[in-house]
Amino acid sequence: MFRPADHLGLQRVLGGTRGQLPQQAEKLDPSLPIARDELLIEVESLNVDSASFHQISSACSGDLSRIESHILELVRRRGKHHNPVTGSGGMLIGTVKQIGPEFPIKQKPVRVGDRIATLVSLSLTPLEIKRIKKIHASIDRVDVEAHAILFSSGLFARLPEDIPETVALAVLDVAGAPAQTRRLVRDGDTVVVVGGGGKSGVLCLYEAKKKNTKTIAIDYSDEAIRRLRSLSFVDEVIQGDARNGVEIMQSVAKCTNGKMADLVINVTNIPETEMSCILSCRNRGSVYFFSMATSFTRAALGAEGVGADVDLWIGNGYAAGHAELSLELLRESEELRRLFTEIYT
Repeated sequence: MFRPADHLGLQRVLGGTRGQLPQQAEKLDPSLPIARDELLIEVESLNVDSASFHQISSACSGDLSRIESHILELVRRRGKHHNPVTGSGGMLIGTVKQIGPEFPIKQKPVRVGDRIATLVSLSLTPLEIKRIKKIHASIDRVDVEAHAILFSSGLFARLPEDIPETVALAVLDVAGAPAQTRRLVRDGDTVVVVGGGGKSGVLCLYEAKKKNTKTIAIDYSDEAIRRLRSLSFVDEVIQGDARNGVEIMQSVAKCTNGKMADLVINVTNIPETEMSCILSCRNRGSVYFFSMATSFTRAALGAEGVGADVDLWIGNGYAAGHAELSLELLRESEELRRLFTEIYT
């Protein structure tokens, strides 16, 4: 017995306005049975996006029991993991338990029993959590007993056999960032990555360095700075608070002899970092906001307010082939693979 096919998942929206998509909806219906074109996933872990986990952890004063209660209540109330403060969610890994007879398996090959990582946000994924097994606060991961539903329009990747699953999950969670970096970087550019010490930042720096660039990484914590200084593909490291736009601008000016960056990539997990990126970019350069903590209003009005003629790009978590591209970075770089293995295994 199946529900009717609905490739956008509109029938899962509860109490919304007509035509409202699952990501916009206040609440989703994660109940069974699945629709004829859906996948049922037995969920093992949620990889909460960095901005969302940071916000939840701060609201709960870092207390794991409070974080657990917060997440359980959030998902119970909304039928998905959709942080109302950041507007973001994350992704998951799990095992395919059931495939609707109209799921497009020719375009998206999958079998019952496959272990997959979803490549669409938890903010639009129907989810029901029975219990939380463990919270790994240092890597934003939550092990759960749960089920989730993937629409036929959804994206996923089968977990590779040659890379540990926790490492693959960490990479796939931010796969859009290095893929978009490949598109935006030009040979000889000066590239600044704000929040460069995190997983997306490191991947962007590595990808950018392939095009004979000068790479500059900015981060705040001593641990992130130590990590960045050990990487062969990072030319300059700046320790600073990205919320202080003037201080960061001055540091970037010093590293570039006043020329500033051709491309600035923002992968931070905190709000109010827009101006440090805009002020660090040269006239007619580009700023790519991959961070889910970004405010379009602050970025657009802030650039206008300081007379910055720069192109502002909104991060898209999807780019064709992004999953394969990101995993391939770990296969080609022993340095990257060792770093991700140490942190995420």
